[in-house]
Amino acid sequence: MINIEDNFKFHNNDVIIVGCSSGPDSMALVDMVNKLKDKYNLKVIVAHVNYHVREESLEESEYVKEYCEKNNLIFEYFYVDKYGDDNFENEARRIRYKFFGRLAKKYEAKYVMTAHHADDLMETILMKLVRGSNLNGYAGFKSEVQRRGYKVIRPLISYTKDELIDYCERNKIKYYVDKTNSDPFYTRNRYRKYILPFLKKENKDVHKKFLKFSKTLLEVNDYIGVETNNALDRCFKDNKIDVDKFKLEDKFIQKEMLYKLLSESFQDDLILVSDKHIDLILDLINSKKANNKVLLPNNITFIKKYNYIEIIDNSEEDIDDYSFEFIDNLLLPNGRKIERVESTDDKSNNTIRLNSEEIKLPIIVRNRRNGDKIKIKNLNGSKKIKDIFIDEKIDIHDRDKWPIVCDYEGTVLWVPGVKKSSFDKSMNDSYDIILKYI
Repeated sequence: MINIEDNFKFHNNDVIIVGCSSGPDSMALVDMVNKLKDKYNLKVIVAHVNYHVREESLEESEYVKEYCEKNNLIFEYFYVDKYGDDNFENEARRIRYKFFGRLAKKYEAKYVMTAHHADDLMETILMKLVRGSNLNGYAGFKSEVQRRGYKVIRPLISYTKDELIDYCERNKIKYYVDKTNSDPFYTRNRYRKYILPFLKKENKDVHKKFLKFSKTLLEVNDYIGVETNNALDRCFKDNKIDVDKFKLEDKFIQKEMLYKLLSESFQDDLILVSDKHIDLILDLINSKKANNKVLLPNNITFIKKYNYIEIIDNSEEDIDDYSFEFIDNLLLPNGRKIERVESTDDKSNNTIRLNSEEIKLPIIVRNRRNGDKIKIKNLNGSKKIKDIFIDEKIDIHDRDKWPIVCDYEGTVLWVPGVKKSSFDKSMNDSYDIILKYI
């Protein structure tokens, strides 16, 4: 029996925003809150985002709107007409929470409820274990999170997806199934499709074990957090890290401090941060270079200026330029994607083979910058990217968003679909990275 009052204490006259996609989880949540509306005299705003990526999106939006009208709920709608980030999941999350923030301010709402459930928690924990994180990251996500101006509440965190579907069926609540949720291109979907079913078969209550695991790690993290905060007081001030003081701290606490700083910028998006990012920041701190920087997802930048590291947070801004670390696959602003593959016979400009010992990792994918040049394979000297676009008759409107693949030092390795650099290897050479532009 699902009872969200077990996981959240409602108050009389609460103003609550409920994120709703039209899927079974969010439709179940909206219905549950709707049934408590009169009991607590709630003001309920249903927030729906149409991401404009599927044919069914408009139909789903109309359904949520009709449901709200029928049940006297306030319907708020946001239509996404363009994207400009490193991947769809990341961009969609940012858009969604910016929308929530605007609505919280508009209605003076203290709470935004989302339909994250036990399966979501298990997927997140597993993804973080594979990618690497700290105690807070390994815990997945919290049932309550304080954001700027409001709290995110997840009252379904202890219930599984199957339980929520069953709730909809028993209460005759119509819902839609997003077909992209089964697309193995997305990392989370692979965990959902292949790993969770195995775990549930081993133990039908495995979600309860993950929830206990999460709570335990959060408790331990809170304990360690006291020392981490004390260390931050010693070496972090005015949004700057004092490098000399930072180096005096214990190695474990150093990493915890960095995760703590990142968690304040990324909040629930901390899943985007891995051990690799922490190592890059530590390399920046320990580098002998007086001026350097590390680029992170969500437009977060760590900039070294002599003996200080400054953190620049542009996560709330809409920026046309993009620059992101490539891991396994990347959905691009132009609608195409770059992914790492094990093998291919393709020798065209849509594929490049690289030897990681000849370049500085990680690989960065960004749009072009003034003065960009590439040392073209089988051609002496370098050529400006601008001239290559002209020669290849790339539409002027496409040039600013066209992906440029570089190593971490900024050396251009590849203009996907257009030109390869001298770093490209033939099939008979030694290489350990194969990238495809699809």
